[in-house]
Amino acid sequence: MWEGADVTDAAAEQPPRTEALPTQAPPAVDVTRLIHEAASKSGLLWVRVPGGASHPVWHAWHDDGDERGPGPAAYVVSGPGEQHLPWLPDEVELILRSKDTGGRLLTLQATTRRLEPGTDAWDAAVEVLRPERLNATGDVAARWRDDNTIHVITPHGRPLEAPGRYDDGSGAAPVRPAAPATARWRPWHWRGRAGARRNTTP
Repeated sequence: MWEGADVTDAAAEQPPRTEALPTQAPPAVDVTRLIHEAASKSGLLWVRVPGGASHPVWHAWHDDGDERGPGPAAYVVSGPGEQHLPWLPDEVELILRSKDTGGRLLTLQATTRRLEPGTDAWDAAVEVLRPERLNATGDVAARWRDDNTIHVITPHGRPLEAPGRYDDGSGAAPVRPAAPATARWRPWHWRGRAGARRNTTP
């Protein structure tokens, strides 16, 4: 530094130092509790078939520690007189939504397994499903055994989506058009009553 230079001027020319602020980690998410809250307090979840659509399904949630069978898992019954479900592969995705807002809460990988009637696992599933099947008439267990299919859907691994880590896409899907319907039967007074169309003047 040459003689007579102002030290304060030289210091002013230096860029100000920036202190690195400690980064605050996002709060940890208790996934187990979220799964319990979303699945046990809502009777509806969505099953997404790989490469296909998402299907809303009624289910009975079965938590871990229940003496009726292993959990956590969802029991789902489908077929005639019950909800419609496509063929389920061994691996699907479960989408759990908030009961309050309806927004996507968790997306989980899950395995599916069809339960065979007459086995202990099938009997255990019926014990979980039957109390949750509202407005059922007759012997639902016999009907499920003869006409329906019961699946157990078990989530596993880390969530694909969870609070703080969601896909940016809207998740909206185009509405699939229903099969066309043509009215074939018509009431006897179609296009007016017969007497109104005839000239009844003598």
